[in-house]
Amino acid sequence: MRFLSVQGESFFEFLGDNLNTFLSYTAFAHFTVGHVVMLLVGLFFLYLGIKKEFEPMLLVPIGFGILIGNIPFDTAVGFQVGIYEEGSVLNILYQGVRQGWYPPLIFLGIGAMTDFSALISNPKLMLIGAAAQFGIFGAYVLALLLGFSPNEAGAIGIIGGADGPTAIFLSSKLAPDLMGAIAVSAYSYMALVPVIQPPIMRLLTTKKERVIRMKPPRVVSKNEKILFPILGLLMTTLIVPSGLPLLGMLFFGNLLKESGVTRRLADTASGPLIDVITILLGLTVGASTQATKFLTMKSIGIFGLGALSFIIATAAGVLFVKFFNIFLKKGSKINPLIGNSGVSAVPDSARISNHVGLEYDKTNYLLMHAMGPNVAGVIGSAVAAGILLGFLS
Repeated sequence: MRFLSVQGESFFEFLGDNLNTFLSYTAFAHFTVGHVVMLLVGLFFLYLGIKKEFEPMLLVPIGFGILIGNIPFDTAVGFQVGIYEEGSVLNILYQGVRQGWYPPLIFLGIGAMTDFSALISNPKLMLIGAAAQFGIFGAYVLALLLGFSPNEAGAIGIIGGADGPTAIFLSSKLAPDLMGAIAVSAYSYMALVPVIQPPIMRLLTTKKERVIRMKPPRVVSKNEKILFPILGLLMTTLIVPSGLPLLGMLFFGNLLKESGVTRRLADTASGPLIDVITILLGLTVGASTQATKFLTMKSIGIFGLGALSFIIATAAGVLFVKFFNIFLKKGSKINPLIGNSGVSAVPDSARISNHVGLEYDKTNYLLMHAMGPNVAGVIGSAVAAGILLGFLS
């Protein structure tokens, strides 16, 4: 019967051929063990963000992006849907990461929502933020010893600053091929601040040191708050001009907030703008972790060095405070528990300082003091990135 044949082959053969063709286009035909591993990683990130509430604004977009990036397909067909396919929507959005557009916009929002009063009232807290950057340069040296190139080592080291946007910005310039692993590593350790930092803080301090009471911060005038971003920009970028994209946007955002005459602009920068950029950045960073490009020995090494860098940075901040206290008079000493907040995971590290402090003295609130080195860490990580970019590029 004719209706049972199509151009010389039976109807059932025709259906079978079409079914096989359809199946060859599905993700099931291209799954590898690596894709399964990365999908599990994405689900784990979603679990941490939703169930544990570890940095949900970051881990939920990144986790879902990992799922998107690890749905395999036949690249030879030319679907134009993958993040690494030129002209695809995801590829276009990914250019904000690849070209380093998103991080300065994130810094604009951070500046617009950050109160630098704690740092202005006690400038010596800036030294704690600087000391915590030792983790960056310590990891840089270790990465060199492990065989990474100078540019790769510099990009890996910045993970120790616990600053995702800075890590993305620097890796986009120095080691774009490693950017996915570096970005995911940086954001992972930012989210795990409540897990990683407290044991180090307890290990390196005594019970007597943990209950040190600090003087209340003085009241900072409006003029001081306005002058700070202007002077901060000049003092940092004149020394490290390569940090201008990040530092310039950070201090500009802060001036919008503190000037008092650009409230709408500050609200936009600290609200809708940073939210949109965070969504795009998190989703595309997650999608860039395709198993075929992400699961390598270098990626594993980056995660290990990133953890070590973060641990060194936390320890360096705490130990610096202990050393600095030797030269301070009684009554002016600094509680070493705020040393951990020198990394730029704002405000989580400062909250951890306060939380651990309250475990040993229910009335000793360290949050305002810890915010000083915490915001200093934001500036410090951007300066460190500028230094690395300056002598490595």
